[in-house]
Amino acid sequence: MFSTLRTLFRQVMNESASAGAVDTPALNLAMASLLCEVANADHDRDPREEQAKVQLLIKLLDTTEEQATILLSQAQEQSQNSVSLYEFTNKLRELSQPQRYQLIEAMWQVAYADGVIDPQEEAVIRQVSDLIYLDHSEYIRAKLNAGKLTS
Repeated sequence: MFSTLRTLFRQVMNESASAGAVDTPALNLAMASLLCEVANADHDRDPREEQAKVQLLIKLLDTTEEQATILLSQAQEQSQNSVSLYEFTNKLRELSQPQRYQLIEAMWQVAYADGVIDPQEEAVIRQVSDLIYLDHSEYIRAKLNAGKLTS
């Protein structure tokens, strides 16, 4: 699953880089920020969610733990200073449906990491799903698959 996402992101980044449309660091930061938004939604910093964010970024971006941790530090700061999810999601609208699905599934995995889905976490994921135009059936499938992966 994550290798497919990495391949798709690379394709989008390479195709768009030649057109000047996608800024890879901004795309990576947007994804990391959305993972932080989910983890922060319940106002409870849980070490299991923090670890899930790191591990998911390592897989999503094919990066090292150190790089993922640095990116998450930047993303956490950006998330705390943001006024809406739009500033993150507008960078991700060019993604294909499979890429959008995998991002939403990763967000669900962060939410499930502490064993409790808070209504605020679900609301953030739902809003992001809507903002990146993910089909509702895919949103539900991502939730169910993430629940299976974390059980």
